[in-house]
Formats: sequence, structure tokens, C-alpha cells
Amino acid sequence: MLPLSPDGEAPSVVAELVRRAEVADASDIHLQTAADRSAQVSFRLDGLLAPIVTLPAGLAERVFGRIKYLAKLQTWQDSLPQDGRIERAELAAQNDVRVATYPTVTGEKIVLRLFTQTTPPALTELGLSADVLAELETFLRQPAGLLLLTGPAGSGKTTTIYACLRGLLAPGGRHIITVEDPVEQILPGVMQTEVNEPRGLNYATAARHLLRQDPQVLVLGEIRDDETAALAVRTALTGHQVISTLHAGSCRGVFERLAVMVPDRSAVAAATSLVLNQRLLRRVCAACAGAGCDTCLRTGYRGRLPVAEWVRVTAELRAALTERGPAAIAPSGKDLSARALALVAEKFTTEAELHRALGEPTSFNHG
Repeated sequence: MLPLSPDGEAPSVVAELVRRAEVADASDIHLQTAADRSAQVSFRLDGLLAPIVTLPAGLAERVFGRIKYLAKLQTWQDSLPQDGRIERAELAAQNDVRVATYPTVTGEKIVLRLFTQTTPPALTELGLSADVLAELETFLRQPAGLLLLTGPAGSGKTTTIYACLRGLLAPGGRHIITVEDPVEQILPGVMQTEVNEPRGLNYATAARHLLRQDPQVLVLGEIRDDETAALAVRTALTGHQVISTLHAGSCRGVFERLAVMVPDRSAVAAATSLVLNQRLLRRVCAACAGAGCDTCLRTGYRGRLPVAEWVRVTAELRAALTERGPAAIAPSGKDLSARALALVAEKFTTEAELHRALGEPTSFNHG
């Protein structure tokens, strides 16, 4: 449990929560009001919520008010969602904090997202296997083509994309444009745009206009609709590098979704260069070997490991995709479950974590 500041004042409690979250490498702080008006505070650590402390009713109300005040939100409003941001200087923190409030049946819920200011990791620092790394590096050397990443929320797709951007920036000379929701890190040398749905600026609209800015590389945070999918395929076919994400359960699932969104098989086959399906597994805490300690906040885990499978579209596969569609996709290298089992065998992670992230191993084979 997190000891509260002795004076119990809201400003010091908010600052202490953010400081402790940063020390623990948490990505988010969740504050959920209970029926008795107390609030449960949890940190999102390595993708899962860990309970930290319960704020008593009076203090909880003051803490919620303080957060909304710092985020320039309406402090009295608790029946409608609100979004804001707290500058790191306000909390003497290492990170800016995005604030999202939402009404629930027991009271308001607030989530604080910590935006790290560190340089994105390089591809070689992600912990990807050698074959996956080689495939990504090969794609980044190409002048054109479509790279699609898939996996559930929190599977590391955005981190991989930022690492790819860092790799593209290294040689210099390329005009790179991104459309993101939201922009999580500012990258010098990259023209970054943030989606604003209420104002009509979605992925498709932004990308359509940004193509007039003469990009060589276009990054779309996510393909959500038929128009964006068709635009990504068309852009890759016209001599651009395109990187995006598409929610699907497997590499074949990506092609199955594309087949629905873009019926022209030959265009999809010609445009797509590489599909990567990835997950993140929690790493056994090195300080306690998984027993649970202060370093890992008694979870037994600290840090995460990527595990990924891929399909590269070769000339042979391109012809098969044009003729047969997604049914042409066959396994490429080891599948997710086999790779994850190897990490368990090396004691980098646990069998329980494998099942949490992947379900039953046999269910994650290609096709």
C-alpha cells in the first residue's frame, strides 16, 4: 500500500501519486470512486492494473478536484466526461499527464496517462527476435510498400512504430508524416498530426490532405474504416512507404479484414509488404525472480517482452493472394505460441503469463 503524505492535503497526495507511478514505471493511474465516496487508486503496470491505495471519502473528493483544477477542467462537473492535460511543471514530474474523467454508477472515474519524454527505443532495443528484426529492417530500406501491425490494445504496436520512425529518421532526407490518435511523443524531424474526430479530422480526411504535402513516408495510427484502408493501399502502390495498424487476431486475419475493406485482391497483394502480429508478455522480476518484492510492487513481474510472428509478401505469395485471397497465407517462421513457450523455457516469463496473453497456445497458430 502507498503511504499517504502526513498532512493529507490534496496537492501533496496528487504529486505523490504521480511520483510513485513514475518510479514504478506505470503507464497510467486509475482512480475509481466507490459507493461510500472513497476512491481506489491503481497503477497500470506492464499492462495490468495493480491496486495501490484507497483514498478516504473526504480526501478522495479533494484529490479529484485538484486533478481537474490542474487539468483546467470544470471541477464541479462529474456527470459528463471531460478530457484535459497537466503540464509536468505543475507537479514537478518527469512527464506530462493526460487526464480523462468519466461518470460511473458509483461515482466519477479518472485516468491519468503518463507521457514519457524519453527518446523512443531503437528497433534493436525492443527485444524482438532476430528474424522479426531483420524483416522490419528490410522493409524500412524499401522505397515503398505497406507495413501493417496487428494485435490487441497494449500489445506494443505504437512502440514498434515509433522505433521504425527512429530508424527511418537516422539516414535523414525523408519527408515523414504521421496521423495519430493521440500523438504520444514528439519526434523532431517528423510532421505529426493528431486526429480530432469532433472537428471532422479523422484518419482518412487527414491522410487525404497530407498526401498533398509530398510525404515519402506516411504513418496512420490505425486503419478503422474502408476509406482509410483503400487510401493506405493506394498510397503504397503510388511509391510511398505506409505504416499502420489493423485490429485482427493473426496475420491471416489482417488479410481477411483487408479483403472486406478493399475488395481488389491484386491491389492489396501488390501494396502489402509485411504483416507483423505481436503481443507483450510480462517479464519475471529480476530482483525477486518472480516471488514479489518492493521493486515490482509485489506483482512478481517488471518490464515486458515482445513476441511476434510475421508474414512477408513475396512474389510467389503475391500471386497466390491475387488468386485465392487470405486462404493463401501459410505459417512464416515460428508462430506466437511457440515463441512464447521458448521464453517460458528460458524463465524470462511464466506459463501463467503466456496463457493470460495468448490463451491456449494451440489457438494462436496461423489460420
